[in-house]
Amino acid sequence: MLGIIALFFAGLATAQAADTLPSWNDGKAKQSIIDFVMKVTRQGSPDFVSPEERIATFDNDGTLWAEHPMYFQLLFALDRVKALAPQHPEWKEEESFASLLKGDVKGALAGSHHAILEIVMATHAGNTTEEFETIVTDWIATARHPVTRQPYTSMIYQPMLELLAYLRANDFKNQTFIRHERHGV
Repeated sequence: MLGIIALFFAGLATAQAADTLPSWNDGKAKQSIIDFVMKVTRQGSPDFVSPEERIATFDNDGTLWAEHPMYFQLLFALDRVKALAPQHPEWKEEESFASLLKGDVKGALAGSHHAILEIVMATHAGNTTEEFETIVTDWIATARHPVTRQPYTSMIYQPMLELLAYLRANDFKNQTFIRHERHGV
């Protein structure tokens, strides 16, 4: 009896290890991904894509991580305004900075895309790539989501981590892009 139970669990473990997307529901989406990867990675397939040309692109719209109440990148910029404020006393009088420093995020962002662009430019400029990487690394180590109070690093989607790993294992480069939407354009 113990041998049968051991074989059952060994088989279950093997089946889970063989499943490249274990947290995905078995269904059309999962099968479409697997079929696509097989089609473009199989030598001799009419749809074969060479490894150096394999790129998987994801929109920065909550596909890979939570986006509400705002994109994490914007939350980073808002936090940077507070960190940089002592070096910029003029921000106490300049919108969108003045509203943000008073804790009025909604007011700070009332200028829509222009306000966001102004904040991002002010908080991201003047650093080398290495300096900026350090700033972001330090921020992400302690920053918390404003609603859940969870670290941003835990606010990711397991199925998407599996998908990224599956694509990398099949020689895809993964990229994220930000789509800029403008009303009426």
